[in-house]
Amino acid sequence: MEFQVSQIGTATRLAKSVCDLWHYILMAGVGLLTASVFVPVVPLALALFGAGTTALLVLAMAKVFMLRARAASNRTARALRHLMSSDRTPTLVSDSGDRISFLNDAAAKGVGAKAKTSLSAWFGGLFADAGRLIYALQSRAAEDGTATEDIETRAGVLRVSATLAAPEVFVWRVEDLQKRPSSGLAAAQVPMMTLGRNGAVLSMNETARALTGRRVRSVEDLVSDLPIRSGDTHSILTDDGIMRRELRLIESGAGREELLLLPPRAVDASAGAGITFDTLPVALIEVSASGDILRANAQALGLIKAEVSAGMRLSDVMEGLGRPIADWLAEAAAGRGLHRSEFLRLSRADREMFVQVTLNKMVSANEVTLVAVLNDATELKTLEAQFVQSQKMQAIGQLAGGVAHDFNNLLTAISGHCDLLLLRHDKDHPDYPDLVQINQNANRAAALVGQLLAFSRKQTLRPQALDLRDTLSDLTHLLNRLVGEKITLTFKHDPKLAPIRADKRQLEQVIMNLVVNARDSMPSGGAIRIETLSLNLDQPLERDRAVVPPGRYATVKVIDHGVGIPQDKQEKIFEPFFSTKKPSEGTGLGLSTVYGIVKQTGGFVFVDSVSGHGSCFTIFLPIHEQNQQDDTTSATDAPPPNALPLRDDGVVLLVEDEAPVRAFAARALRLRGYTVIEAENAETALEALEDPGLKVDVFVTDVVMPGLDGPTWVQKALEQRPGTKVVFVSGYAEDVFKNGEVPVEDAVFLQKPFSLMELTETVHGRLH
Repeated sequence: MEFQVSQIGTATRLAKSVCDLWHYILMAGVGLLTASVFVPVVPLALALFGAGTTALLVLAMAKVFMLRARAASNRTARALRHLMSSDRTPTLVSDSGDRISFLNDAAAKGVGAKAKTSLSAWFGGLFADAGRLIYALQSRAAEDGTATEDIETRAGVLRVSATLAAPEVFVWRVEDLQKRPSSGLAAAQVPMMTLGRNGAVLSMNETARALTGRRVRSVEDLVSDLPIRSGDTHSILTDDGIMRRELRLIESGAGREELLLLPPRAVDASAGAGITFDTLPVALIEVSASGDILRANAQALGLIKAEVSAGMRLSDVMEGLGRPIADWLAEAAAGRGLHRSEFLRLSRADREMFVQVTLNKMVSANEVTLVAVLNDATELKTLEAQFVQSQKMQAIGQLAGGVAHDFNNLLTAISGHCDLLLLRHDKDHPDYPDLVQINQNANRAAALVGQLLAFSRKQTLRPQALDLRDTLSDLTHLLNRLVGEKITLTFKHDPKLAPIRADKRQLEQVIMNLVVNARDSMPSGGAIRIETLSLNLDQPLERDRAVVPPGRYATVKVIDHGVGIPQDKQEKIFEPFFSTKKPSEGTGLGLSTVYGIVKQTGGFVFVDSVSGHGSCFTIFLPIHEQNQQDDTTSATDAPPPNALPLRDDGVVLLVEDEAPVRAFAARALRLRGYTVIEAENAETALEALEDPGLKVDVFVTDVVMPGLDGPTWVQKALEQRPGTKVVFVSGYAEDVFKNGEVPVEDAVFLQKPFSLMELTETVHGRLH
């Protein structure tokens, strides 16, 4: 029977093809017959006559066959209608397209007018993707005579079959197999809910309640990537987290829809056809031209760590452009700036993350949407930030060095001439307190310049062996005055704490800065605890972006219970001029100074802080090994003044380009009894030394000057006058020398600003 129907169908299609070309065949036949009349050659005329007659006969036979086939189809259709009218199984008769010619009472019950005439409309009321199913079954039935497929629906499992009953006539039957599970999923096990208008959830079955873990009131509370596209995989929000489910919508009439939450379809890795928006291993977000998020796949949700709900915009989950994100999207929707990456910062509270976003334009149903492709760029931006920070630190360091040089020259002149005035005034003189105030404020200004050099790590350190317990004990009185009456300061020391090697004055500055910060974080009062501890690291300690090498360390912890530091600010607190305080309360130099001093000492500093629970700053300082040479003395360390002779002798060649500094230094040295030869630059000094009768005992020279610098002219002078002592002075730090080493053997370095006593004692130390 199937073979017969197939043959009849093939013949019918052939006859139909002939009939479709009837006017061409008719014209060809008539033309051939007409030509046979006018052709004089008898054989050719007979051939043309035969061909024309054959064409007309074929056309006539095809027409007759088509009329008989149509009559047979009509008889078959009438017989089928009579046979199926009383069948309780929904049955339909259709042509080879989408038109329904007959449906029995079971199929017509409860469907609209459109569903009674259109196959896709009728099947669309039962399940999603009806067009695909109709085409597949019709194609298979046309080849094999019949085709069957089992479909999971809200009512359970339906078996849909299509049979080629006659040429161009298909019979459809829909059998209910609800009691027979398909693919291990019974109808009662399908999570399902009924949706009303505006996405309200009217009811849920027990399976849906168990899946979501709660009673859902609105579809917006369930689906994170609205709108729902029937047959696609979506992200649903359950009590156990985000879950991927294939959602199917089925119209149930009266403005209601049934929503099925089916397991996602398996993707065949060998076939690209199974890859969808949701299963691509790339973070994708589809947005409208106005910036509304339409959907986001699992990779994107993992990046943004947010529940995408209706009405959420792209600007709600990321930021960073110098202009509104809506303007950027509008340009992309207009076709400008596509495929050009932008770096944006995600609005995540747990950590700072950056993404590289590329926009692609899509047009569907005359509606323009944009697909944003996201790549995690956090590491790249971190490296970029480190590079920018290093450049900023280098620029600030150069600026600090230049500012320090000029300030130190001014401060040397101010404090030096103040010292000269103090020598001529007794303590009982009415001007003496004013001079002391000038001197003290000059020293405070010098300390501020030292802070500038500290965070740029350019100040000159005078390291010595220190016991942290003694150093902190000496600071106790000053620290108690700093913290005030509302804050209690306590100490806890390791009894076996080994000595360290550091600049005592700079280390005291570090502790004071940390204690002041701790005090400011507790405006209502509290307690600050300072702890010391010995630590032996057998393995490298990786912390933040630093690696502490193995070795023995002394640690200092400054602990408070104040307001704490927000997590997103902790990476920036050691940057110069960055402060969490109000603009009128902080300069942003305190912690950067701490960082600069600790790093220049060879140590490490870290912070642990929780907002609202306080902070703990931990400093790692290397233990001083006993075989190291203790640089406990410097050029400025000398016996107390009362141990030096009041007068001294010797010839000093003073080379200084700053006239006020040169005037003060020359007067200070002459008061001590030295003969001073002044020169404003290196060239003048070398000219003076050309006199063989001039005897010079000490060169006192600035390092950086116009023309020849200090080390260059001194090396030339020593070629003719070997053994002459040398004192270098500079407003820059000691690293003004190449490789940070004084280029002349047995020379000393005196940092500006220096006092009258420091200058004269240094020169005396070089001569004796």
